[in-house]
Amino acid sequence: MSGDVKQGFPAMEGGIGPLYPVVDDVRWIAQLLPLGVKTVQLRIKDPAHPELEAQIIEAIRLGRAYQAQVFINDYWQLALKHGAYGIHLGQEDLDIADLDALRAAGIRLGVSTRTAAELQRGMAIAPSYVAIGHIFPTPTKEMPTPPQGVAQLSEHLATVGGRFPTVAIGGIDLTNVDAVWQTGVSSIAVVRAVTVAPDTAQALLAFADKLVR
Repeated sequence: MSGDVKQGFPAMEGGIGPLYPVVDDVRWIAQLLPLGVKTVQLRIKDPAHPELEAQIIEAIRLGRAYQAQVFINDYWQLALKHGAYGIHLGQEDLDIADLDALRAAGIRLGVSTRTAAELQRGMAIAPSYVAIGHIFPTPTKEMPTPPQGVAQLSEHLATVGGRFPTVAIGGIDLTNVDAVWQTGVSSIAVVRAVTVAPDTAQALLAFADKLVR
């Protein structure tokens, strides 16, 4: 990690939006953006995925076509190469990513945080948003820390103090989203609550009914 972190990363012009789907295939992005989703993340876990670069290129193209805010998880070199709108990095990625190059390119940056120390580190970079998780148990990713729960989320939000948009992530679905949303978090990241829903459009509408302020 290098450079003057005081400059910070660009803000998201239209805000982050209340619902932030995180998907593992660009075909999901192609399905979600026509349904009105404005912010979405492509998270492909396998760096040896045979279509990795092609999926990133298509995700960026779709974002431009729909004027949506598409974030690429982890693969910052490819995201930088192809002019992504945004990149999402975990704590380990912050150690190796060229933050100066990302900042100079005007790319938005989201940062994962799991602890109070990681939250402070993330805010010091002045990102476009900070993600806080995981809130509840989740089967989609092995986590090195226990679930934080809503009370801990509230404490982290108090630390952020509105300086950056915030995203709650981890095990959030229609059965527990109300308690998470009531903390005042800016956005709710969802994975399985959208991708395994019997009807994707209906799931989006159900979340929209709940994520109102």
